[in-house]
Amino acid sequence: MTGIIAFLIVFGILVVVHEFGHFWMAKKAGVRIREFAIGMGPKLFQTRKGGVTYTIRILPVGGYVRMAGRAEIDVDELQPGMAVNLQVEDQEVLRINLSERTDLLANRTFIVDQADLVDQLLLQGYWEEDDQTYITLAVNHDAVKIEQDGTEVLIAPRDTHFESAKLWQRALINFAGPLMNFILAVVVFLGLAFAMPGVSTTTVGTVQQNSPAAKSGLQVGDKITAINGQHIASWSKLQETIQSKPNKKVTLEVQRNQKLVDLSVMVKAVKQDGQTYGQVGIVPKQSTAVADRLNYGISTTGRAFTTIWSALRNLGQGGFSLNKLGGPVSIYKNTATVATFGILSVISFMAWLSVNLGLMNLLPIPGLDGGKLLLNLVEAIMRKPIPEKVETTVTIVGAGFLVILMLAVTGNDIFRYFIR
Repeated sequence: MTGIIAFLIVFGILVVVHEFGHFWMAKKAGVRIREFAIGMGPKLFQTRKGGVTYTIRILPVGGYVRMAGRAEIDVDELQPGMAVNLQVEDQEVLRINLSERTDLLANRTFIVDQADLVDQLLLQGYWEEDDQTYITLAVNHDAVKIEQDGTEVLIAPRDTHFESAKLWQRALINFAGPLMNFILAVVVFLGLAFAMPGVSTTTVGTVQQNSPAAKSGLQVGDKITAINGQHIASWSKLQETIQSKPNKKVTLEVQRNQKLVDLSVMVKAVKQDGQTYGQVGIVPKQSTAVADRLNYGISTTGRAFTTIWSALRNLGQGGFSLNKLGGPVSIYKNTATVATFGILSVISFMAWLSVNLGLMNLLPIPGLDGGKLLLNLVEAIMRKPIPEKVETTVTIVGAGFLVILMLAVTGNDIFRYFIR
């Protein structure tokens, strides 16, 4: 149960933060946000504020932001002959009710002949009680439409569409989701740095007897600044570098008493879980200084970026395998495992996942934010909008590919974690 709760919280925070990036930037660009949903599936709760409908949906995974645009045009829902309930004031439609679950105050039933809620903002037809008088009703620019499931959203006039925003604004909207994931990771890692009793530094706190470090002359208090000429700014980088060099001689650049000293160390090979790692036999000094905590938070964020980016670049090496990918099932299993180590481990894992989500979404695959940014780049090069049919086709193909890939990854995760 702890693992499930941790997974729902972690996954929920990552998705909400990602979608909030799109939401905030779209609002700044003047794009109408019709709904900000937390969760997926049928609606459990809704509230409206500032023209935005906020909903909580029954499945506690995922979320989305509904922006006004091509995919959100309402005219198809109002077909000739359809009867809808309207709230009208001063001959202007303020609310359009398509739901049988909701009743409008002072409503009247209108038989639709023609509808345009995008450009002309009008309804044409006649009142149910007077089918001999054909009338045209103006629709308020900020009229509310009540959908069949009872969700209340603003209509989507052309000037509020995503496509009506300038190119640079649309690019920023697409980039804002991953950006918020990166910002979350930085904030979380910095928060962890100040939450922990102390942070590891590149200063040596303990030298084990008869270890390679002791034999090289490394002393307590030495600050390791470089390995084989490569600058070392964090303990995690130092550890990673040493572990990658079993049975190899390395040169440590050490700061000792305001002087730089070079020491040659033969890295010891240690086997663990079938893997061979390098080890020199030192323990880092813990620090509570603000500067060291800041350095820890920033350097850990940087390491997360470089590690995940390297993993993404190496996906195709050695042949493609679904085992190199992980979906919600894999995230759940890993979150459940991390949860056994305590709350700080879960928070750290969330920060790593946030970087992963941000970078994955920037891959130039249609349907992902990176694919949308690629279309923005093509439009900038062409200096004219991409034809709607082309953009729609590319998006549908990309979305289809992602759905198939997600199903394959999820099926593979279920097999390797629960069946194998």
